[in-house]
Amino acid sequence: MSFYKLSRRHFLALAAGGLVAAPLRAAEPLQILVVKDPDCGCCEAWIDVLRADGFAVTTRVMEYDALQALKVQSGIPEAMRSCHTARIETTGGARYVIEGHVPPADIRRLLAERPAARGLAVPGMPLGAPGMGPEDQREAYDVHLIAPTGETRIFAHYDAA
Repeated sequence: MSFYKLSRRHFLALAAGGLVAAPLRAAEPLQILVVKDPDCGCCEAWIDVLRADGFAVTTRVMEYDALQALKVQSGIPEAMRSCHTARIETTGGARYVIEGHVPPADIRRLLAERPAARGLAVPGMPLGAPGMGPEDQREAYDVHLIAPTGETRIFAHYDAA
């Protein structure tokens, strides 16, 4: 039986190689819960966009009045409301609400930056937003950050196509 003594130099080289290779491992998909009206087709289209972007989506169907109550409970200002509401949690335990057709890249940015906020919203259903028709026909729209106080500010802006 042969025994190989690992030198400090070899150990550090192996450890550095592991650090370089770590980002290459497949990351776990982000879990998101989408609550929607039973008859909404654009919600399904947004869910398809999320799944294509690597999110693990769970859906819950709620009748209109219950969905509106959820939006109130989640602290989504009336002017920021759309057709569906999602909830996502970071690995650090921060919880955010995602209202409407928010692009996946903005959700990922929110999770990376982790601001003190209730979440993000794209009010209404702007043409060309994810799940709302062709992006090459997009109308200009904003993604709003909802502060804990309910105030909002622009988080991202998308020009018209």
